[in-house]
Amino acid sequence: GALAAAKLHIPVIHIEAGLRSFDKKMPEEINRILTDHVSETLFCPTDTAVQNLSNEGIVDGVYLTGDVMHRVLLDLAPIARNTSTVLDDLSISSKGYYLSTIHRADTTDDASTLLRVMDTLASFDTPVILPVHPRTRHKLDVAGWKNTSGLLTLIEPVGYLDMLALTAGAKLVLTDSGGLQKEATWLSTPCITLRDSTEWVETVSSGWNVIVGTDSDKISNAIYRFEGNTLPEPIPATTLTAKSIIDLLLTK
Repeated sequence: GALAAAKLHIPVIHIEAGLRSFDKKMPEEINRILTDHVSETLFCPTDTAVQNLSNEGIVDGVYLTGDVMHRVLLDLAPIARNTSTVLDDLSISSKGYYLSTIHRADTTDDASTLLRVMDTLASFDTPVILPVHPRTRHKLDVAGWKNTSGLLTLIEPVGYLDMLALTAGAKLVLTDSGGLQKEATWLSTPCITLRDSTEWVETVSSGWNVIVGTDSDKISNAIYRFEGNTLPEPIPATTLTAKSIIDLLLTK
């Protein structure tokens, strides 16, 4: 869409600009680099994103406006807390389980990687809740994986409010998702990222997220590290993201 608009001389505005994982095996990385370089106005969620653009020679039309996902979470987390029944429905208690999501191609397309991750999740002594993405479900069926653990529960995908409730209530999160890394951090839930890189470097520098890839020992060591340490204060809230973006657009 960004490339087509640029070729038709339609101004492109990129929200969530400047993110970089520096891993071009990720399709998103190629898309975000291309989009940033054809955009007229770029709204960045973090100081790091602004610096990434500057490093690539993009300085005009760049604004630090904060993270729109953070604003949505701040507005809806209280609603999820008061209305979601997902913990009761699953017969789990707050801080008595791990939450996991697995969907990225790097994790699911190679059967040995996917099976290693699933077997690792099934090996924990703590209950694990895994909402299963359709692509993951298909890959597991093709690989013939069977869940033999009484503590790993695979469920259908859940809506946003239930996911917020599950994330807030989890003892920790294990995921290859980008967004869930942020949401876990904002909800003060430790996160173990099952990838080799992240575009959300602030979650790592804050102490609430650790990048481990898909190695079983590294995953287990990260769990031990989180359970044995006191974590820092959560990342402070963002409040005016959408208004800042709207106000800037209205001045153009």
